[in-house]
Amino acid sequence: MKHYDVIVLGLGAMGSSALYQLASRNVSVLGIDQYDPPHRLGSTHGESRITRVACGEGPMYSALARRSHRIWTELEEQLDVSLMRLNGLAVIGGPRGAHRHQNPRFVETTEEAADLAGVKYERLSPAELMARHPAFRISDDEKVYFDKDSGYVTPEACIRAQLVRARQQKADIRINERVTSYESVSGGVCVVTDRGVYHAGQLIITAGPWLPQLLRSPVELKVQRQVLYWFALADRKSLEMYQPENFPAFIWMVPGRDQNIYGLPALGGVSDGVKIATEQEQTEDTPESVSRVVSEEERRSMFATYVEPFFNGVTSQCVRAEVCLYTKVKDARFIIDRHPDMPNVLVASPCSGHGFKHSGGIGEVLAKLALRETIPADIDMRQFTFEEPARVGAA
Repeated sequence: MKHYDVIVLGLGAMGSSALYQLASRNVSVLGIDQYDPPHRLGSTHGESRITRVACGEGPMYSALARRSHRIWTELEEQLDVSLMRLNGLAVIGGPRGAHRHQNPRFVETTEEAADLAGVKYERLSPAELMARHPAFRISDDEKVYFDKDSGYVTPEACIRAQLVRARQQKADIRINERVTSYESVSGGVCVVTDRGVYHAGQLIITAGPWLPQLLRSPVELKVQRQVLYWFALADRKSLEMYQPENFPAFIWMVPGRDQNIYGLPALGGVSDGVKIATEQEQTEDTPESVSRVVSEEERRSMFATYVEPFFNGVTSQCVRAEVCLYTKVKDARFIIDRHPDMPNVLVASPCSGHGFKHSGGIGEVLAKLALRETIPADIDMRQFTFEEPARVGAA
């Protein structure tokens, strides 16, 4: 039985980041994943993800996002890869829009978080936003927040880069290996897989939607199916409207609809399309039972309900659709904490559908927690405990 300082279970967004951070500190670390990340079976895929420092979920997330930006920039320089582009963010909402994460003041909370984090932003009228970005079709009664400290990251590339750097710094990585059990033992934790037995002083569990199966958890976790859609553009003129220099990442509480939407720039050609998605909160699934097939009816309904009324230059041809899984807890918060019954086990999940942008910073925090290093004062760890915290500054 080989002994490690730390084992990381699950190598998606949080796990690959934690593994990289630990390896860079020259500790003995093992990463285990039941698949070969990055893959499309969990929560950390889909070509592009929004990154934003000012979050309508609350100001407690800003410090993590800022650290993630620094870490991704460092990785870009080390590996000569492209991981992030800050091409702007529009947060749009009005009196007739669906609430995001149960927060009816999402636009206002974003502004408050920006003020606290020192993010410069603009309040635009719908006409001003449409003049700058003619792809949008916005009602007169909606509010628009816009900042240039935000944009998008490429999730598969981020995971791949962190795993490359972890290997370069002597981390052990075991893929296509499934954990069957773990338990506290003298001196740490014993982890049993379908291929072997491993021992470590600390175990970090970053298993995303597989967390409910693995975690003896004191909190209720929900796994929810989400669908990402790409719709083809009408022509090259339309493609130009949706390219990163002309089209910001956005979150939109669209009027008269049950769900909010979000989207990102077109990263390919006319036929590759633009990515637009909703966030449903009604149904629950498991990674094993979820339907990973997106039906024609789902595609037609998405276009008719959430795309056609609100965007110019997008066709009804859905050229791509992928299923993603959110692992959520009450108030759409994060858990980054030691397990209350297993002090040598750290948990980083759920991230409630808005975690990827913070994953670089969360990995750094996990490494510090595992090695008993001091957590920076601007990260309020009281907000990320198993025990439900007072939501400081949040609506």
